[in-house]
Formats: sequence, structure tokens, C-alpha cells
Amino acid sequence: MSTTRNAIVDAAVELAEEASWEEVRLYDIAERLDVPLTAVQAHFREKEEIADAWFDRPDHALVAAASDPAVQALPATEKLHCLIMTWLDAQADHQRVVREMIKGKLEAGHVHVQIPAVLRISRTVQWLREAAHRDAAGAMRGLEETVLTSIFVTTFVSWLNEDTHDFRRTRARLSRLLHGAAWMAQWVPGYHSPRPRGALPAPPQGALRPENVADESTDARA
Repeated sequence: MSTTRNAIVDAAVELAEEASWEEVRLYDIAERLDVPLTAVQAHFREKEEIADAWFDRPDHALVAAASDPAVQALPATEKLHCLIMTWLDAQADHQRVVREMIKGKLEAGHVHVQIPAVLRISRTVQWLREAAHRDAAGAMRGLEETVLTSIFVTTFVSWLNEDTHDFRRTRARLSRLLHGAAWMAQWVPGYHSPRPRGALPAPPQGALRPENVADESTDARA
């Protein structure tokens, strides 16, 4: 029986839960699955490719959530919040392992891993835009992608370091960032798409206004 990519990813994460992601070796995965090492090699050239395959899963969960009419009926800010948290929640059972995967990618000297990691983030943000039915074009699309990428990365870092069972601090920070971005978008000439859009929500207390951008940035680094 052929060994599937999913089985290899599952075995790798299982082994990482028992020890650490750093300690997982491809031959360990082969032994866990009781297959020759060539069966792993047929799907993955290196361990980092297994980590990349892992992140395909939350991408899929994000896109699948977008097929729910109730999600599409949400206001734009709440829809993005729902989709980003869906991406994070899909990995919640293995938060420590995910943190170790990211730590490994950020180690000094791993440029060959870090460049694909940047592209990986970009791909997830593209799926986020598609799932949320974002339709900005041209320069406005570039601006929106930059803002969404910043919000996504800030939220992901917050999630990686949070120790509450419901990630309430991450959820609250994401809400502040999204509402703040929506509020500031009102002042960007030409941002709004020709398609009809609902009124932008007023920023909640503590949202990202120009006068407290520095405060939020400081908080994100804390």
C-alpha cells in the first residue's frame, strides 16, 4: 500500500509532539509508518517540505470556511476575522509544534528556507483575499495586500506566543487591527472598489487610529 503525503505529515507531527520538531528525522517518520525511507522521499525532498505541507491544511480550512453562506454574509471586517481565526484554530491542537516549525525557519543561515517561507505567507494572504471576496485592483490591491499581510503576521506571532485555551488576546488584537485598518481606509483616496460596499464600521475603543499607531506597534512587539 502506498504511503500518502497526509500520512507522512501526520506521522511527523505526531513524532514532534512526543519530542520536538527539531528532533524529527525523515528516517524516524519512515520507521513510524513501517515503510522504507524511499516512500518518504517519493513525496518530500526534505523535512521543511513537510512543514510546508502542514500549512496547506489551515489554508484549506480557511477556503472551506468561506463556502459557508453565513460567513459570506458577515460584514467585511468580521469576515476577515472569522477566516484568519479559522486558519489559526485549524492548528490549535499542535500550537507548540507549529511554533517550533516557525522557529526552525527563522534560524540564522537558513536563507534557503526563509525565502520560501515569505512566499508561503504571501500565498496564504492571497487565499485569504479570495476567500473574503476582496476585489481591490491595481495599486489599491497592493496596498490592501500589504496591510493584510502585516495584520496576518502580527496576529500569527501573537497566537504562537499565547497560552490561553481560547486565544482571547489574539482574537481581541486581531479585531483591533482589522477595525483600525477599516477606519483608516476611509481616508485613502480611490481605495474603494467600484462594486457596492457596505459602510465602514466605526472603530471600537482602542482601535488603530493614527494617534495610537505607535502604541499598537509597541504592543505587537511585546
